[in-house]
Amino acid sequence: MKPRIHPVSRPVVFRDRAAGAAFLTRSTADSGERVVWEDGGSYPVIDVETSSASHPFFTGSRQVVDAAGRVERFHRRYGGGGKLSG
Repeated sequence: MKPRIHPVSRPVVFRDRAAGAAFLTRSTADSGERVVWEDGGSYPVIDVETSSASHPFFTGSRQVVDAAGRVERFHRRYGGGGKLSG
């Protein structure tokens, strides 16, 4: 690696306010706000809106799509209901 061209990587706490979760990881991001972590060290903290603790994909709370119901609703709204010619 070439010297002095890579950003400095340091331990940073990412805090998800929505889920009340925090993660200590390495990042090049920096913040003026600091927090004391479980190991007693003080690290920069970055607040995020969504993380794996609150995202519907990772929590399993995403909505199940009802494809058959969508098709029926389309036919009721726009008429038709016939088979596609082909």
